[in-house]
Amino acid sequence: MVQVLVIAIVAICAVAAVYAMSAARVVKQYERGVVLRFGRLHERVRPPGFTLIVPGMDRLHKVNMQIVTMPVPAQDGITRDNVTVRVDAVIYFKVVDPASAVIAVEDYRFAVSQMAQTSLRSIIGKSDLDDLLSNREKLNQGLELMIDSPAVGWGVQIDRVEIKDVSLPETMKRSMARQAEADRERRARVINADAELQASKKLAQAAHEMSAQPAALQLRLLQTIVAVAAEKNSTLVLPFPVELLRFLERAAQPPQAARSTDGAGPSQDEPEQPATGPDRAEAPATEPSPPDGLTPDPLAGPGAHQPPGTRTPLPDPLAPDPVLPDPLLPDLGLPDPLDPAPPPDRAATDEARTDRADGSG
Repeated sequence: MVQVLVIAIVAICAVAAVYAMSAARVVKQYERGVVLRFGRLHERVRPPGFTLIVPGMDRLHKVNMQIVTMPVPAQDGITRDNVTVRVDAVIYFKVVDPASAVIAVEDYRFAVSQMAQTSLRSIIGKSDLDDLLSNREKLNQGLELMIDSPAVGWGVQIDRVEIKDVSLPETMKRSMARQAEADRERRARVINADAELQASKKLAQAAHEMSAQPAALQLRLLQTIVAVAAEKNSTLVLPFPVELLRFLERAAQPPQAARSTDGAGPSQDEPEQPATGPDRAEAPATEPSPPDGLTPDPLAGPGAHQPPGTRTPLPDPLAPDPVLPDPLLPDLGLPDPLDPAPPPDRAATDEARTDRADGSG
């Protein structure tokens, strides 16, 4: 009897141990447990630590509550200013509602990854190239809002989104390099011009001060000679006044050139000689004026005049134009067929008839 009782107690303890082993679960500190009893969500979410479930009826799902770092694959897109770029990003998110992360979505990690890729392509098409390169903070905020809106219903909170790299075509890189070089060249020229302007103002002030004291110019010249002589070279510098050079130049010029250089013209006392020889230009022939009482005839040519009151007959428009000889054809002595024949002479005809009659007799 005692032996049977011991066996029963041992069996009960074994069954209890097996039940406890199958029902016992350990939830880690960064996890939360979601229990589904007969497929329905249990209201209480299991906290971290040791917990028990009913074997065969409950199923425990552990949800990680840590911040997940997920890289977004590089996406090819065309910006608003028609530039092809390749952009990749990284997204940081965490689960704030374990029950929604298990019930509302099948795989919240895959869902967040796909939403990040589509949002990244959308933000590329809405932005310019300059915004992608220099204004990334604004783009990151817009991308975070686009991903966070649907992720709230999945029990996921988007912590932040960062654009990592923007890959440009080689032609675009060369164009941007030329643009940057031209911009820096422009800045250098502006700075150089500004420096020249300031230096010219200072030099003008120095020249004004030196003009009041001529000895200052000599002192400046001596300082320049000292600066040149300080170097170890064989160069000999001799100052030479500029006024002396101008005096020598004027002395070397002939008197006539000197007068022309000084701007003096020919003397008014000397009379101008008439030009003779081949340099003299012939005066144009002038038409003689008509005598008193006569008017020029426009149809008779130059020099022809007619008495007043005489009307010049106008040419007949119906008369045939005179036939002029062709200068290129030789004169063969033949009559011109277009020229009308002259009327025959009556006396010459009668004389010819009389001669023929005498000859026949």
